[in-house]
Amino acid sequence: MDLIRDSLVFVLDSAKDIAPIVIFLFAFQLFVIRAAIQNFRQILVGFAFVTVGLGLFLVGLEQTLFPLGRLMAQQLTDPGFLEQVSGHVGAALVWQDFYWVYLFAAAIGFSTTLAEPALMAVSIKANSVSGGAIGVWGLRVAVAIGVGVGVGLGCYRIITGLPLQYFIAVGYLVVIVQTTMAPKIIVPLAYDSGGVTTSTVTVPLITALGLGLAEAVPGRSPLLDGFGLVAFASLFPIISVLAYGQLAELRQRASKSSTEEPDLPEEKDHAL
Repeated sequence: MDLIRDSLVFVLDSAKDIAPIVIFLFAFQLFVIRAAIQNFRQILVGFAFVTVGLGLFLVGLEQTLFPLGRLMAQQLTDPGFLEQVSGHVGAALVWQDFYWVYLFAAAIGFSTTLAEPALMAVSIKANSVSGGAIGVWGLRVAVAIGVGVGVGLGCYRIITGLPLQYFIAVGYLVVIVQTTMAPKIIVPLAYDSGGVTTSTVTVPLITALGLGLAEAVPGRSPLLDGFGLVAFASLFPIISVLAYGQLAELRQRASKSSTEEPDLPEEKDHAL
């Protein structure tokens, strides 16, 4: 009964959040464009599905993903577990002893990004408009690698307590340098790829992981140290996608030069 009641509350809250969007769109269509709304019944049914789906999704976050993230953070930072895997029984723990946390965070960031619906849509559209030059799986894997590295590095920052702004400043400096060197076709897509990672699947889980990690590590504040993983998850995909474009360009140049080299001896012999 509690689950049903909570689900109804979330659905009603979702309806309140979506209602202003619906009112604005209908008012703009009727009073600005001054045209009849086509497929009105289908649109209402679609909004109803969105409302119910969003409410149930929020219930799922509260019941599963947030508790799972906190639980995994608590288990991976348990002193007994860390002493067992590191072999430093009775000794003070250092940041190197938390390597399982980094691996878990990177794996979570990678896997959740591959399952991100927004990234799937962007990858398919990029493949379509580029005529197949940008691969669907190539882009998805590049973004997922960036998120995995970013979340792992963000967990390192939480454990060590280093300031967030240093990481972000250096990261965007790398992005600026890469932007001047990467192929122009990949630059806008790389910047958009940082945004599509902050969506329905990735953000809730890594936020729960960050908060749980900050609560489990002694001396860390959930408010000051627990947040910030989303910034890493948005920044590092830009770097990885720009690198993906640079590597693709280098490979294309290498293959082009390799196909031209066999003709050189023939030209030389002919000249002789």
